[in-house]
Amino acid sequence: MALKDSLLADFDHEMGTTRRLLERLPDDRLSWKPHEKSMSLGALATHLCNIPHWGGTILNEAFFDLRASPPNREEQASRADILSSFDEAVKRTRASMDQTDAELASLWSLRRGDQEMFTLPRIAAFRSFVLHHIIHHRGQLSVYLRLNDIPVPAIYGPSADEG
Repeated sequence: MALKDSLLADFDHEMGTTRRLLERLPDDRLSWKPHEKSMSLGALATHLCNIPHWGGTILNEAFFDLRASPPNREEQASRADILSSFDEAVKRTRASMDQTDAELASLWSLRRGDQEMFTLPRIAAFRSFVLHHIIHHRGQLSVYLRLNDIPVPAIYGPSADEG
């Protein structure tokens, strides 16, 4: 099996699972926060929409310079906007995933100006910055939903709400 096929299977599964959680967002609770230091529900969902964009950068650029990064995107105002933004990001990134094993194994770097923070094979950077990152924040979102009495869908197995 080619590396691409394995990566695509993981990507499709994790993005589908993430979308199922985003579909549960209540428009009237997007400003809710579990703690003053926490992101709001809408900000967390917006962040989840942005994570897939890293995939295209990792797969198509030799490096990313944090100093050149744009400011954080404005928080989306509705579940419909969040889902539309997420779907577009997933579609764009998936289109970038038609890579050979050699391309996926080639190196990618994260920099801050002249400082190289690290260099990894593209596939490892993709798994870390896109897949693992989205899994982490999706876990937060599942807690946010639970604290708002919104049924949590099955993720890797049955949830307390769905089997």
